[in-house]
Amino acid sequence: MYSKSLGKIYESAISVLPVMAIVCILHFTIAPLPQGYLLNFLVGGVLLILGLSAFLIGADLGMVPFGQKVGSALTHKRNLPLLLFASFSIGFAITIAEPDVQVLVTQVNAIAPMIDKKMLLFMIACGVGFFLLLGAVRAVFDIALSPLLILFYALLFLACSFVDAGFIGVAFDAGGATTGPVTVPFIMALGIGIASAAKKKEGGDSGFGLIGMASVGPIAAVIVMGLVSSVGIADAEASAPSLQQRSLAQIYLHLVPEVGHEIAMALLPLLLIFLFFQITLLRLPGQQVRRMMLGLVYAFIGLVVFMSGVNGGFIPAGQALGLAMGGMTRVWVLVLTGLVLGAVVVCAEPAVWVLTEQVEDLSGGFIKRRLLLVSLSISVALAVAIGMLRVATGMSIWYVLLPGYALALGMTRFCPPLFTAIAFDSGGVASGPMSSTFVLAFTLGASIAARGNPATDAFGMIALIALAPLITIQVLGLMFAYTARKQKHKKEGAGHG
Repeated sequence: MYSKSLGKIYESAISVLPVMAIVCILHFTIAPLPQGYLLNFLVGGVLLILGLSAFLIGADLGMVPFGQKVGSALTHKRNLPLLLFASFSIGFAITIAEPDVQVLVTQVNAIAPMIDKKMLLFMIACGVGFFLLLGAVRAVFDIALSPLLILFYALLFLACSFVDAGFIGVAFDAGGATTGPVTVPFIMALGIGIASAAKKKEGGDSGFGLIGMASVGPIAAVIVMGLVSSVGIADAEASAPSLQQRSLAQIYLHLVPEVGHEIAMALLPLLLIFLFFQITLLRLPGQQVRRMMLGLVYAFIGLVVFMSGVNGGFIPAGQALGLAMGGMTRVWVLVLTGLVLGAVVVCAEPAVWVLTEQVEDLSGGFIKRRLLLVSLSISVALAVAIGMLRVATGMSIWYVLLPGYALALGMTRFCPPLFTAIAFDSGGVASGPMSSTFVLAFTLGASIAARGNPATDAFGMIALIALAPLITIQVLGLMFAYTARKQKHKKEGAGHG
């Protein structure tokens, strides 16, 4: 347990510390933060590391084993209605508990107070649950992933033409934010359990793609919310946050009780679902139940500490830094900062390192980890730079999303199915906790300082980060397929000779 705790602290530290270093460099050079903000930010960073570590330990103890056991038990039962119910309820519950989603809805509510936080969170969770249900059906019946993705995204883009412009960036950001430290391991565990129990053919993609399917759900849910809503986010008037100095004690004594209540309500559905399946399906021995309950306690403590650090230090400092840099007349400084932030964020994300190892194994060593890491770093850096350019110029997000998704979806027709599934599963890997907390807060602050419209110019940043792996991994998949065909032709030519 001690070595596992140290490992989780290390994972969290390499994710947070590079961003903290960039902020310190900017503070002492071109964009000094208001008095007291740097100290609050540093304390918030420490809380993020400790909170994320505790949460990840809790996920390993309780959430991931629960997902694996439920997935395996349900498919062995061969009860499709029960599998569908479980997929929806689990998808709903883990999304409510996802820290990245909690951060996103908080920032949306700050810019557009007319959008109720609880309703937005409920809709996103319903979207994940419904599309996780569809993903489970696809895995069980071995339905090809590519045609489904093309169909769903085509319908989404069509629906976007009828919705308020402010909902579009929020919708696609929600798609990236849901694939965070809770949902990714939990859904992957569920998918592996389904695929292994269903004994799908070797080389198929049924074990992957569940996260990619689930990521469509939040986009669809927010778009539906925009279609039926009588208010518009695009018309929201965002003002610069008041940069008032408060003591650390004032900040965190005020935050912790409020955050604790919100997190308790967020984890309650997951606890109830676990108890339901324990009574009706799993019937685990007492020792395993206690272990999973301990995992939920760790997750609760970790989320409270994490969210306190986010709200008390990271978001205010990110917005203040964005306000300082967004008002600069030299646009290239903001774009260059975006390049550096994007490269650092993706390289520091622990899930990216897991992904690179997975792709190297699947390609038989052809796609090296370093090549994939460099490719992802470049693509995400460009994505964040484009996001900063949008802030400075007011460029519509459609100029990026339409060609980006057209390219990504078009490539699915030629890319090996396994790489397509991994690419869409990995769409949210790059958009981890740092994207949802600091990068988005920085973008919102820069948009306000540039006298833009944060609802249309800043939201969409997480979506751009999530779009980068869709293209990058499929490009590498096409390279792998081309090389494999070339080697096959060489062997056939040598055989005929």
